Amino acid sequence: MRSMRILLLAIMLVTIPAASSASVYISVNFGPPALPMYVQPSCPDPGYIWAPGYWAYGPGGYYWVPGVWVPPPAIGLLWTPGYWGFGRGLYFWHPGYWGPRVGYYGGINYGFGYFGIGYVGGYWRGRNFYYNRAVTNVNVTNIRNVYVNRAVINRNTIYHGRASFNGPGGVMAQPNAQQRAAMRERRFGATRNQLANDRAAHADRSQFATVNHGRPAVAAMRTVNGERYNPQGRIAPGPQGPRGGEGGGFHQFTPQERQQVRRQANPGRATYHERRGPAAGPRGNGANRPVNRGRPAPQERRNANARGNGGGHGKGHGPPH
Repeated sequence: MRSMRILLLAIMLVTIPAASSASVYISVNFGPPALPMYVQPSCPDPGYIWAPGYWAYGPGGYYWVPGVWVPPPAIGLLWTPGYWGFGRGLYFWHPGYWGPRVGYYGGINYGFGYFGIGYVGGYWRGRNFYYNRAVTNVNVTNIRNVYVNRAVINRNTIYHGRASFNGPGGVMAQPNAQQRAAMRERRFGATRNQLANDRAAHADRSQFATVNHGRPAVAAMRTVNGERYNPQGRIAPGPQGPRGGEGGGFHQFTPQERQQVRRQANPGRATYHERRGPAAGPRGNGANRPVNRGRPAPQERRNANARGNGGGHGKGHGPPH
């Protein structure tokens, strides 16, 4: 049975183009990596909708398709992200779609308004889209239709972790009545821009999990074929082709950057250090010292000796990974 599944998968990968993950169902016998933490670029123009990043699958394995702001195919439409679901021993990709309402996307917490149920990053009013600045990155200089509503965050969050699939070991959520109704409404597939974003990600070697180990070099983009950003929100290098070359690599988050990203992606949930409260005493000063493994640096030891024996340094207690 296992060999038959592998054979069927191989046939699918030969006959399906790279951008297929956005338009057809695909099954894989091992799950995708966890969702990476990343900073959302600011919205480029009024009316653009955020399409969150996701792990796609193609020849070469799982690869990260950057989150990106895209224009909808028509005024009034909203994006329902695709998701991986586990069933019958395989992981199935359920493609995203455009529709008048946001439907079911596995309860996956993609962040930035997609917290598992619906979309709370904004809404259409007539021909204008209004953005919720509590969960989306919007520059009010060029976008004036904004509001702030934090109350919707916890009500629409199923799961606070970074699991990227629905099913045992991931997010355990089933569609509610409203989501089922949205699935029966008229739907439109991914736009050409979105398909181009998928193809570009598949052509970039640094986006593959086998290369970046779950930490893609390009996590998000302001527009398709526009500015590329690494997880920390800095300009990312150019694409890396199949033979290497430009691009690749990743930058580790500092503790401050990790808190910033968590606060932006899940603004309704306190970060690790906010839950602990402010560090106190010499032990708190060693809370994030991964290089020295919690041991004080030579200069710190000299400072401590100069102050006297007022307390010792404990081992670090960094944020959970």
